[in-house]
Amino acid sequence: MVLGVLEEMRIRALGVIDDAVVELSPGFTAVTGETGAGKTMVVTSLGLLLGGRADAGLVRIGAKSAVVEGRIAVDRRSSVAVRAEEAGAELDDGALLISRTLSAEGRSRAHVGGRAVPVGLLSELADELVAVHGQTDQQGLLRPARQRQALDRYAGAAVAGPLEKYAAAYGRLRAVSAELDELTTRARERAQEADLLRFGLDEIAAAEPLPGEDAELAAEAERLGHAEALASAATAAHTALAGDPEDLEGVDAATLVAGAHRALESVRSHDPALAALADRVGEIGILLSDAAGELAGYADDLDADPRRLAAVEERRATLTHLTRKYGESVADVLAWAERGAARLAELDGDDDRIGELTAERDALRAELGTLAQTLTDARTEAAGRFAEAVTAELAELAMPHARVSFEIRQTESADETAGIEVGGRPVLYGPQGADEVELLLAPHPGAVPRPIAKGASGGELSRVMLAVEVVFAGSDPVPTYLFDEVDAGVGGKAAVEIGRRLARLAQSAQVVVVTHLPQVAAFADRHLVVEKTNDGSVTRSGVQAMEGEDRVRELSRMLAGQEDSQLARAHAEELLAAARATHAR
Repeated sequence: MVLGVLEEMRIRALGVIDDAVVELSPGFTAVTGETGAGKTMVVTSLGLLLGGRADAGLVRIGAKSAVVEGRIAVDRRSSVAVRAEEAGAELDDGALLISRTLSAEGRSRAHVGGRAVPVGLLSELADELVAVHGQTDQQGLLRPARQRQALDRYAGAAVAGPLEKYAAAYGRLRAVSAELDELTTRARERAQEADLLRFGLDEIAAAEPLPGEDAELAAEAERLGHAEALASAATAAHTALAGDPEDLEGVDAATLVAGAHRALESVRSHDPALAALADRVGEIGILLSDAAGELAGYADDLDADPRRLAAVEERRATLTHLTRKYGESVADVLAWAERGAARLAELDGDDDRIGELTAERDALRAELGTLAQTLTDARTEAAGRFAEAVTAELAELAMPHARVSFEIRQTESADETAGIEVGGRPVLYGPQGADEVELLLAPHPGAVPRPIAKGASGGELSRVMLAVEVVFAGSDPVPTYLFDEVDAGVGGKAAVEIGRRLARLAQSAQVVVVTHLPQVAAFADRHLVVEKTNDGSVTRSGVQAMEGEDRVRELSRMLAGQEDSQLARAHAEELLAAARATHAR
């Protein structure tokens, strides 16, 4: 199965169509009918399904809304499937279900894979799914950007290699230019930032804060501020534990514990449990003695010097000044200083960096100029081959004097710094090079080549598009082509050649053609007929697939206007046989 093709379309209450199912072939599907309105509705339906403009006038008279639904086979790895899944859609057995509902009041709703989506998403998917060529609605290759992309694919490796290098250099140039602009346009702000950093770093360096110093000073200030109370408490505790040498009758804890220990020691041998208690009481006595000694030393060493307290408070004030400006703690201040020093080194190196970036930018611009010239040369060579191939195709499509060509040009830059040098002159450039590519057509000798959208009539334009698509087949990734009356204004041998080329294009893509010529319809893999009925008040249309005898009868009607004409039937069978022979080759 060809992936990305439209398998089926359901149409309800759209225009003259009441309710129809349009099953399309992965290859070549022809749509015919007695009049153009029903066939046009098939084209309009596909247009709505792929994001076309909604018009309330398209809703069938008396209906509340019109609905178009489509089933498209897609590869889960394709860009279409990926984009749809990003929007919340789900694939149904390898197919993407799309629907568009148009109310009689003019409101429009779109659904993709069971999820309501903006109509704009349908247009995004359409760019990757369908190229439409019609009498009044031309898409795809009429856009210059698409023409350049298609030409690049047609040129193959001759453009792909240089274009890859060009894209890499272009991306780097954008990054370098952005950084250079930031450095030069913000010089004043960066100088101010550097001055502030220097001031802060100098202030911190002058204070020379140490890690954890703020916490240590806070503890020392607390101790010094309560020195007298601390000394009094330590002395009282020491007296309670070890006694006062001047108070011979006083009782202290150490003496009492020692007496308890002597009492227990005298009888410990009679009971192990009591011996354990005697050991514990002995340990208590040792601990009391140690604590009393340390209390005495604490009281002697306690510094109550008010000058030291003043020095501590002054140092704390210095550190508090820093923490108010650079961090909540000394550790934060030191971290700010480390970051500030790194940033200042970066700012101080701006002049050197600007010089480096300027040199790199100039080198990249020179490289882009060389690569752009290579791209121009490769595109020019491929354009010549393309023009010959399409011109040869047009000769077989009843346009023997038409000539197709590419115009590849560059726009000169008034500001040398805004362009790159190509061919000895500064020109504007973009991500795809410096070339502006446009497809031109001279429909007859002596005519000035003009853009294809302006240089051809509706019928001629469709044939030009057919010739272009046939030449580009395999180069252009769009899997489905819709041609609306590509055969307008031709007949006979030219019509056969159109059918043959559509069949050739259908070998690599899905092709849907609305046609009034049996010579074209005979080459289709699937033949659909739009049939009208009228009950006197309401006109309805439906879509039927023609096979076997029914297809011969429809081709006979198209040839002679008479379904039962033996001569027409013979001609129809001859056309089908010739088409089958072409397919076999």
